[in-house]
Amino acid sequence: MRLSRYLLPTSKDNPAEAQIVSHRLMLRAGMIRQEAAGIYAWLPLGLRVLRKIEAIVRDELNRAGAVELLMPTLQLADLWRESGRYDAYGPEMLRIRDRHERELLYGPTNEEMITEIFRATVRSYRDLPMNLYQVQWKFRDEQRPRFGVLRGREFLMKDGYSFDLDEAGARLSYQRMFVAYLRMFARMGLTAIPMRAETGPIGGDLSHEFIVLADTGESAVYVDRELLSLPIPGDDVDYQGDLGTWVDAWATPYAATEDVHEAERFEREVPAERRMQTRGIEVGQIFYFGTKYSAPMKTTVTGADGNDHLIHGGCYGVGVSRLIGAIIEASHDERGIVWPDLVAPFHVGLVNLQQGDEQTDMACDALYTELTRAGVEVLYDDTAERAGGKFATMDLIGLPWQLVVGPRDLKQGLVELKRRATGERETLPIDTALAKLLKDAHRAAH
Repeated sequence: MRLSRYLLPTSKDNPAEAQIVSHRLMLRAGMIRQEAAGIYAWLPLGLRVLRKIEAIVRDELNRAGAVELLMPTLQLADLWRESGRYDAYGPEMLRIRDRHERELLYGPTNEEMITEIFRATVRSYRDLPMNLYQVQWKFRDEQRPRFGVLRGREFLMKDGYSFDLDEAGARLSYQRMFVAYLRMFARMGLTAIPMRAETGPIGGDLSHEFIVLADTGESAVYVDRELLSLPIPGDDVDYQGDLGTWVDAWATPYAATEDVHEAERFEREVPAERRMQTRGIEVGQIFYFGTKYSAPMKTTVTGADGNDHLIHGGCYGVGVSRLIGAIIEASHDERGIVWPDLVAPFHVGLVNLQQGDEQTDMACDALYTELTRAGVEVLYDDTAERAGGKFATMDLIGLPWQLVVGPRDLKQGLVELKRRATGERETLPIDTALAKLLKDAHRAAH
């Protein structure tokens, strides 16, 4: 993509309304634009990151055996009355009426609707277990939306739902999602720690929040440092096998949000040198809620014994748009964002230091063409901006690599290659720089 044809409204100044780093940098980098309190337009650069995160989420869920569908954003109030949650949910739910005076709501979550779809289409235990998910926009009318995409009113969410014949099967489904979430967040460059948590309005008796440690997090967390060095399940993980070992390894060391923190247990179980008290950002939460929805909504399947059995369910959320803020909070420096490779909007920023110079333009065009043909995502700064401004923009938007082409080095057949994360710079022959970028892009993709 040529920057001269791209919508990238960057800014040097910190916006007054932004209180935390991710909000400031997303606005300054031209990723989002606020249209109303807690409601943002996603500009091209931000949308690219959003799509990268969606792709990782889908890949890991599909690998774990989940199946994607898409439900409407508007739901009938009667469904929520059937489950008993309509009046209990609170003012965060946006309630509306259509022209025929039918009561609707803008979905904050979809347990009722997915249960209604399941009971209308699945009859037998032979169809179980089943795990369905969607990536869909949600709306929760936060009283005080703040911190940019970390606590907005409209947000993109992955919500998934499992259906099993009994509690034992439902807990196996829970384990599959637990492991899938470990892998999912690690691929985004995050250490997301599963912590015991309250179930809140979703219900049930088993829940873990996946928390990214950050000083700007919305809640206090208490963690055994041992969790920071645990391995992540590999590509060869068998989702149909025994996942209990992985779950136990991550769920046994002490980790809890302030809502369920037990100070005495923390001090008793965790040696002083391993105790961490910090803050965290929730990026996902999983729940086992048994028959909370199937009982009031009369959702059963016929078992092998010929009898009807209430479904045991679980639900699994990931804050897709919220993840962008969490990644930036965890990965930035004084110059701007530092994107992990797999979620970066582009892999390479190609900087033409002398736009209009024939030889420099030809070299940049050739590099741009060759990298693009090889499948490498390139943002080519072909603008007339001064060199200092170009470097500042590239550092601000945080692409993994910067390939700098200027007339002085070009006379010797050289270009400069900079790794954003480390700041390391190399002056290399053009072919060597190109080969290094191609090799790294292949590594990052696999």
